[in-house]
Amino acid sequence: MRKLKDWINAFVDFCENSEPPTTYKKWVGVSVVAAALQRKCLLNWGYLTFYPNMYIVLVGPAGKTRKGTAMTPGYHLLRDVGIKIAAEATTREALIQELRRSVDTATVNGSAPVIHSSLTIYSQELTVFLGTKNTQLIMDLTDWYDCRDRWVYRTKNMGVDEITGVWVNLIGATTPELIRTALPRDAIGGGLTSRMIFIYEDKKGKIVPHPQMTADLIKLYNDLLDDLQMIHQMAGEFTVTPSFVKAWEAWYTSQSRVDLFPGIHELNSYVERRANHVMKLSMILSASRSDEMIVDVQDLERAVGMLEEIEIKMPKVFAGVGQSPTSDVAERIIQHVGLHSPTTVRDLFRIFFRDVGDRKAFLDLMSSIEYSGAIKMETRENGDIIVRSTIDDFKAFNKGNDM
Repeated sequence: MRKLKDWINAFVDFCENSEPPTTYKKWVGVSVVAAALQRKCLLNWGYLTFYPNMYIVLVGPAGKTRKGTAMTPGYHLLRDVGIKIAAEATTREALIQELRRSVDTATVNGSAPVIHSSLTIYSQELTVFLGTKNTQLIMDLTDWYDCRDRWVYRTKNMGVDEITGVWVNLIGATTPELIRTALPRDAIGGGLTSRMIFIYEDKKGKIVPHPQMTADLIKLYNDLLDDLQMIHQMAGEFTVTPSFVKAWEAWYTSQSRVDLFPGIHELNSYVERRANHVMKLSMILSASRSDEMIVDVQDLERAVGMLEEIEIKMPKVFAGVGQSPTSDVAERIIQHVGLHSPTTVRDLFRIFFRDVGDRKAFLDLMSSIEYSGAIKMETRENGDIIVRSTIDDFKAFNKGNDM
């Protein structure tokens, strides 16, 4: 018998007395439940089979959003339950061996044991884990996401080996700048990033001068631990209710007609995989609230709502990715103006001149930013140019338009 009404909601409550944004806490909870389910849980959907693994990435400016703080409680829970977690920094070969050694069996309804190799990557510095433009590891992660029955690879000694029942779940944290430098250009917008759920925040959720572990929180942690053990014991096939099927058909048809991120090609492939993300997330949310392994319309509605919440800011992950060498500078100027509006062009030049250097180039960049609608500039009689943020009423920017 579970102690908590909903595991993810309770996890967010447990993290309430900490500074990360609520979205970070919520999606760390999602990843922890996924890690507990592993490949021994699935949902058959006609010709398709869905498994509850996700690639979740917390993104935000360095030191400002408490990404590591958000991830720490989830790591402790997985560790205490004994769920297999990959080493933080490793080589491709070592990671493959960890995945191979994670092989396990699960018996479902008295049938023959199911063999699976389930591993969770839990990295507070994702780009350190990936390395710099490590094409081979990126290709491996892309392959593993789809949970192949058999994954064949060539060893160092040129022998051929295979892993049965591949299942990799990933949660990591990074900055927009590191995404641009660590990932090859052709990996952004397709391949690996289309399989990732990016949660972008640019500031912490609140200020907590003295976070304390109270007796109530200690009890809640133990309840989370006990219920996570129960989730980890779940195995077999999820089923869906007729109301889920009806709602899914309506949502799937309607969302396929929507241009979710107009003009942002880096997210085109994500949009194509959006339905897969919703189905996987629906399974995880069902497991969060119940051991029955029944996916209902409430799980679908919650999954869609959670994605829509983070999709508003998702384009900002790629705001510094582009052909222009000043695209990342433009994004930082926009963020600075948003935090310090109103300011002046003179003050901005004093802060960012090292990134642009030439005064004319800087003024041209400011004009481009103003043209995008993210800021407004006004020249006063004394010659000072006042810069104000318009982000609150600039929906196109909130959708992540490039410069």
